[in-house]
Amino acid sequence: MNPPRLHRPSKTGVARIVIVDDHPMVRERLQEVIQGQPDLEVCGEAEDRHQAMAVIQAERPDLVIIDLSLKNSHGLDLIKDLHVSAPDLAILVVSMHDESLHAERVIRAGARGYITKQEATRNIMLAIRTVLAGEVYLSEKTARRLASRVARKPDTAAISLLSTLSDRELRVIEFIGQGFNTRRIAELLKVGVPTVETYRARLKEKLCLRDASELLQFAIRHAGALER
Repeated sequence: MNPPRLHRPSKTGVARIVIVDDHPMVRERLQEVIQGQPDLEVCGEAEDRHQAMAVIQAERPDLVIIDLSLKNSHGLDLIKDLHVSAPDLAILVVSMHDESLHAERVIRAGARGYITKQEATRNIMLAIRTVLAGEVYLSEKTARRLASRVARKPDTAAISLLSTLSDRELRVIEFIGQGFNTRRIAELLKVGVPTVETYRARLKEKLCLRDASELLQFAIRHAGALER
């Protein structure tokens, strides 16, 4: 099967890629493999969240490859930041961590694919091209698990409760389900932290939840309903 065609190539017809990984050897190896492709090029690299944001803002790549373990930071936080600041940017996670534990979380945060570093080079290249083509790349096992979860009958009681929320309350619980803390939600909504705390208290009351833990579990469990 031929690899997918690039969905959003640069003006030169070459997709530009930034690599974010805290191991120089990994960055060098990925760069070597990518630079060997006529339609791909590495335009920047970074080892932590701060460097990555600066490089991505300066280079405006078509794709960012991110490891979950970064220097002084976590890849998931970077994915969330990029999903807010550059929602159309393609993100692929290439990590040593178990896909079954992290793939769903990074997809919900805004990434378009997940592949482990243990995979063969040809599979990593397929993942890169799949994500660049605007599609989602996951292993068959993880894709089947997620498809099965989506196909389950929706929780009508939860949907009924969600329908009682205001638009702003829905946004708050959506951000909670994505893992954002109160201060970050306040920044995204451009309101004060006390305002978000009020929303959180109101959500617990309306949804009949006892504490912040139950609110977080509810938000994650019903993320699909929030996206519809």
